[in-house]
Amino acid sequence: MRTKSLKKNKINVITLGCSKNIYDSEVLMGQLRASGKEVEHEAPAESEGNIIVINTCGFIDNAKAESVNMILEYADKKDRGLVDKVFVTGCLSERYRPDLEKEIPNIDQYFGTTELPLLLKALGADYKHELLGERLTTTPKNYAYLKIAEGCDRPCSFCAIPLMRGKHVSQPIEKLVKEAEGLAKDGVKELILIAQDLTYYGLDLYKKRNLGELLEALVKVEGIEWIRLHYAFPTGFPMDVLEIMKREPKICNYIDIPLQHISDSVLKSMRRGTTQEKTTKLLKDFREAVPGMAIRTTLIVGYPGETREDFEKLKDFVQEMKFDRLGCFAYSHEENTHAYLLEDDVPAEVKQERANEIMELQSQISWDLNQEKVGKVFRCIIDRKEGTHFVGRTEFDSPDVDNEVLIDARKNYLKTGDFAMIKITEATEFDLYGEPVSADN
Repeated sequence: MRTKSLKKNKINVITLGCSKNIYDSEVLMGQLRASGKEVEHEAPAESEGNIIVINTCGFIDNAKAESVNMILEYADKKDRGLVDKVFVTGCLSERYRPDLEKEIPNIDQYFGTTELPLLLKALGADYKHELLGERLTTTPKNYAYLKIAEGCDRPCSFCAIPLMRGKHVSQPIEKLVKEAEGLAKDGVKELILIAQDLTYYGLDLYKKRNLGELLEALVKVEGIEWIRLHYAFPTGFPMDVLEIMKREPKICNYIDIPLQHISDSVLKSMRRGTTQEKTTKLLKDFREAVPGMAIRTTLIVGYPGETREDFEKLKDFVQEMKFDRLGCFAYSHEENTHAYLLEDDVPAEVKQERANEIMELQSQISWDLNQEKVGKVFRCIIDRKEGTHFVGRTEFDSPDVDNEVLIDARKNYLKTGDFAMIKITEATEFDLYGEPVSADN
């Protein structure tokens, strides 16, 4: 066993799970850097440092397994003297800390989702209030996540997020504008607004749904050219947002609105507060208010009591609505949720078959929609160069989850972080290929 560290207190932060966790890691890293600490995000093994912080996800079974495996991997590295200290934070740690402390005891300390000052203290750093909103971003320089609220007040039966993240707490508009201004100064051109629920934004602070007013303030930030909306709950969606989206060129014609299911009996058991009729009307209203808007959704199959008839209704709905983007998850039976009281009666293989059926259906829809883009010109942001291609996105695509636009780097030169007009020459189910054209073409 090594007695003295070879690397002097370099901290490596590893992030698992969603964009909200990425944001939290960035805040942590900003605080550490301000305290004079050497910190990196997911550094390669040969330079990973001697202090490890794992920011975990505890959302569904697969995510929990990935987090546990990462903790075990670094507990083993600590045993072998390859790293000196390992700290665990985030949703898994918030939800299962007593179990983790018992099962994997050689972690230096576990922290919950609201214990940033304590985690910083354990890392020899001070929490600096004056750094509110300042982060060390880990995304490509041209885009950043802006977390406008934490927690969730919704009663969805299948969801453990309120157990891990607490009640909904909105961030004040002036604080978010200040944060956006700081990001813009650092070269960020696209803000991706995230929360457990954008729809609820402002109800706690301003006694009304205030997403529209926030957007009106953010579009005035100089340097920000795109603003994208992620994770809006369908029930009670503030419709004034659509009018602002149509009027303001900076707000991408894009929304991520997780619907989860469409069968009335499943929606009722899920406690979603809506029906098939209301959901269908909402989506039609979206498309009428903002023609050409890209709608992304997520669905859950295999929920307790889901019959073949319920599933067929869901398939028909997907076929009818032709979502631009769609993700589908097999239901995960989460302890301490309302649905945990129900019998998890859909076999695992049936859940997976149903998820596969939905994604096959969506694959064909994506193919058809993408073929319609061939020959058209889109304004794209260039995220990175990868191999022989520059990789960009249209305003209808969010990073990591949606289509990418690939441009041959052997024939064209583009600058990462810049916008370019790209003519689509070819399309597959999930990728577009294109070439630059001048803006007046």
